[in-house]
Amino acid sequence: MTSTKDLLVEIGTEELPPRALKPLGLAFAEGIESGLTKQRLRHGEMIWFATPRRLAVIFRAVQTRQADTEVQKRGPALQAAYDKDGKPTRAAMGFAHACGIAVTALKSMKTDKGEWLVHRQQRPGQETTALLASIINSALHALPVPKRMRWGEGEVEFVRPVHWSLVMFGAEAVACEILGTRASNQTYGHRFHHPAAINLANTDEYATKLYAPGRVIAAFTERQQRIRQLIHQKATEAGLDAVVDPALLDEVTALLEWPVAVLASFDVKFLQLPEEVLIACMQDQQKYFPCRDRHGRLSEKFICIANIDSKAAEQIARGNEKVIRPRLSDAAFFWQQDSKQKLHEYMAGLEQVIFEQKLGNLQQKTRRIAGLAVQLATSLGVDNRCVERAALLSKCDLLTRMVAEFPRLQGVMGRCYARLSGEDEAVAVALDEQYRPRFAGDALPRQQDRADPGAGRPAGYDRWHVRHRQNAQR
Repeated sequence: MTSTKDLLVEIGTEELPPRALKPLGLAFAEGIESGLTKQRLRHGEMIWFATPRRLAVIFRAVQTRQADTEVQKRGPALQAAYDKDGKPTRAAMGFAHACGIAVTALKSMKTDKGEWLVHRQQRPGQETTALLASIINSALHALPVPKRMRWGEGEVEFVRPVHWSLVMFGAEAVACEILGTRASNQTYGHRFHHPAAINLANTDEYATKLYAPGRVIAAFTERQQRIRQLIHQKATEAGLDAVVDPALLDEVTALLEWPVAVLASFDVKFLQLPEEVLIACMQDQQKYFPCRDRHGRLSEKFICIANIDSKAAEQIARGNEKVIRPRLSDAAFFWQQDSKQKLHEYMAGLEQVIFEQKLGNLQQKTRRIAGLAVQLATSLGVDNRCVERAALLSKCDLLTRMVAEFPRLQGVMGRCYARLSGEDEAVAVALDEQYRPRFAGDALPRQQDRADPGAGRPAGYDRWHVRHRQNAQR
C-alpha cells in the first residue's frame, strides 16, 4: 500500500488586490489539485487559505510517489515478423533493438485486426517531491491574473512581488524554486504584530502557529466569520443593528489578517442627507459598516475594521471620523447643488450626452422610451400621464453631481430629486424601480406593495398582473 503525507504550499507576497484575493486563493488551490490529478497522485481533503500577504493550500494524505505503470509498445504484425522458417525478419529485429531487448523477449498480442508483436515493461512511478515544483509553478502560471508585474532584476512575473515560498511534504521541507524564491519551511506572521519568521515542524502547525504567535487568521472563511461576529457584537453593545453587505464583507476580509472592530461616528447633521448617500459614502469609499437604530433608522455611528490590535482604539476611531467628514461634506455639497434645479430641468442637458452614435443622444432615447411606455399603458388601461412623465425623467439624474460621484445611486437619486421637485410619488418610485433588480436576490419592482396590495397601484395594474401571471403559468 502506497504511503501518504500531507502537503502544504504557501506563496508570500506583498498585499494582493482585495477584490481578486478570494478568486485567486480558490484558483491556486484548484490548480495544484489539478496538477496532482494529472500526475496520478491521489489525495484527501483540500484546505485553502488566503490573506492579503499569502496564498496557501493544504492537501491531506497525498501519495508519496506515483504508482508504477505498464507501458506497451506495439510492433509489426506477426506474419511480417517471422519468415516461413520461423526466423525473425528485419522488422522484428529492428523493433526489438528499438525496445532494447532480444527478439525472444517480445510477446504477441491478438486483436480484431490480427496478431502483433508487443513489448511490455513496468515504468516505476516518480517520487512526489520531484514533481511538486512543476505542479506548483504550473498552477501559479494558470492563475486568472490579467496583468502581471516584475520586480527587482529578475524576469519572474506575478500579480505582486513574491517575498517567500513554503513547501512542506509531511515534516520535510521540499527544496525547490518557486517564482524566484527558494522554498523552505518558514512562513511569516502579521506585518506589525509578528514580522519575524515562523519555523514549522510539520504541516499541522501552519494555521495554529500563524494564529499564535503570528497574529494571522489564515483561512479566508474563518476570518470572514470572525469579522461578521465582531461587527454584530460591536453593534449590539451600542444598541444598534449593523448593515453588513456581503460584497463589502468579502472585500474587507481580503484587506486584513487580524481583524479588530472599532465603533466610530459622524456629525448628526449629515443624517439630513438620503440614507442611500450616507451608506454609499461609508461602504464604497471608506469600507465602513453602517448601523441602524432599533427603529430601523440610519444611525450616525458606524463600524470600521482595523488590521491592528491597538491599545488606543479611540485613536483609530478618531482617525476614521476625521477621514469620513470630508467625504460626507462633499456629498452634502452635491446634494445642495443638485437641489437648486428641478429634476425636469436636467432634461435639456441629455441632448449633450451621446447614447449611441447611430441612435442619437439620451434625450432622444428617453422620448422613444416615453412613446413606447404610453402605448403599453394605453393598451393595459393604465393612466398614461404618470407613465409618460416617469419615462421622460428616467435618465435626468445621470447628469447630477451625486450620481457622477456615486454611479450606483442612479435611480435612487432620481427618486429623491423627484420628490424634492414635487413630482407625483408614483413617478418618483418608478425612477428608482426602473433599475430593479440590480443584482441577484434584489427586490423586484413594486415589492413594497406586498404590505398593502392596493397601495399606490395605478388603475389597471391588478388586471395586468393577473393576466401576466396566467400567461406565465401557460
